[in-house]
Amino acid sequence: MSSTVRILGIDPGLQCVGFGVIDSTASTLHYVASGTITTTHLPRDDLPARLAVIFKGIGEVVERYSPQEAVVEIVFVNMNPQASLLLGQARGACLTSLVHHQLPVAEYTALQMKKAIAGHGKAAKAQVQEMVKRLLKLPGLPGSDAADALGLAITHAHARHSAHVRAMSAQVTKLARVAPSRAARGVHRQN
Repeated sequence: MSSTVRILGIDPGLQCVGFGVIDSTASTLHYVASGTITTTHLPRDDLPARLAVIFKGIGEVVERYSPQEAVVEIVFVNMNPQASLLLGQARGACLTSLVHHQLPVAEYTALQMKKAIAGHGKAAKAQVQEMVKRLLKLPGLPGSDAADALGLAITHAHARHSAHVRAMSAQVTKLARVAPSRAARGVHRQN
């Protein structure tokens, strides 16, 4: 697993979509880019135009940075059903753009990301920003939406690495069962 995989993280939102791109080689992470796609310049009631900006913006990020995999935050349902519905539509625009560009997409909750990045699921935005800065050796704090997106990409990179290590361990265990040691077969070397 020494090849480099470029991962695009997406933190969906209707007014601001955070994105973060990292390269992952085994357990080593390298920052590539991050930023936001905003729709605040459009009228709040023009949902189709806002979704189109998100769809196109994600497409531009994919074309510019050529990620091999993507990860999107799973949106929680909050107390306001209308806000949840709108956020779900923004998330749908992100997913549709990624799938349109034929990227495999993983999904994690904010709780999973915060646990992976800061060590606990109740981490504040500032804690996530600081840990992303440290993990990627950035000169300054990324914006909160970009930090969440980078956090998702890091979470996915760690999950990929852990899955690879588990697979390798299972393979070694299987080989050990198939080819037991000489001592286990009763073969002893005489000096």
